[in-house]
Amino acid sequence: MSDSILKNKGLRMEKLLSTKEIADFLGVNEKMIYTLINEKSLPATKITGKWLFPKNLVEQWVESRTINYPKPLESAVKIPHLLLIAGSNDILLDRSLSLFRKKNPGCVAFYGNLGSLGGLKALRDGLCHMATSHLAQEDGKEYNFSFAANELEELPAVVNFCRREQGFLIPKGNPHGVCTVADIGSQNLRVVNRPLAASTRLLFDRELHKAGLDCRQIKGYDREFQSHLEVGMEVLSGRADIGPGIHAVASLLDLDFLPLGWERFDLLIPKEGFFAEGVQMFLNLLHGTEFQTLDAGLGGYDLSLSGKMIYPQGSNT
Repeated sequence: MSDSILKNKGLRMEKLLSTKEIADFLGVNEKMIYTLINEKSLPATKITGKWLFPKNLVEQWVESRTINYPKPLESAVKIPHLLLIAGSNDILLDRSLSLFRKKNPGCVAFYGNLGSLGGLKALRDGLCHMATSHLAQEDGKEYNFSFAANELEELPAVVNFCRREQGFLIPKGNPHGVCTVADIGSQNLRVVNRPLAASTRLLFDRELHKAGLDCRQIKGYDREFQSHLEVGMEVLSGRADIGPGIHAVASLLDLDFLPLGWERFDLLIPKEGFFAEGVQMFLNLLHGTEFQTLDAGLGGYDLSLSGKMIYPQGSNT
């Protein structure tokens, strides 16, 4: 059999084992190999009178005859009294989790700051109960749906957590007189950035593109920080002249704020896990009076939609 024929059949010369090699691989003697060929359909091919064995097909043959598979590990989201949230960073979310732990001491709650895209991937892999996301779609009118459709087999339930104001954090008094994104280029400002998986980074890139700016020419563009608060600290310290972030950080750090607009910050929840104990306790929290006061002292939050089911529409949380 020529090498070209072997390749057409999906076999590679370097993966063909001799009778002795396959016997060693299977842990049997060579005589048993001939019995396995005749009686058990062990994958083999004969070339110039010698038996050769494609290793990948032999591995598949072994696997197909395996019994008593070990049970797969259960998804972490099935563990009772546990709430795992992953995705986009938010100050009000941090405060909400503190309130949740206070009101539910028997439930352990963790948050992973992975960015909106990272949260969707964690949701896909069963590593969290809910993902936080504010991924704006191309039309600028909707959030999260097209991104969720790309990552998940089925659209999750979408519950609004809050609306918040996005923009740019700049030093108090706006010493550089920044009025538009274009000023970053015209004044050669030093920026600070968010990671690639963060929705705020995607928004920043979109605004730079609209302003006709090449990110490769912007000082500090590659300096990435995990949270909005860290970006604010870079601006406050003078290590950066401007950075993308939310209004709440400007309020906390007494920075000036250049607004871009309001966005919807949502909770994405797989339908099969929607009624998990921790999920329902957290959603109930959003309707309470204590949650409604958590934004005290923070600018740029709108809680009028908090706890409302965005998808499927017409449902109640």
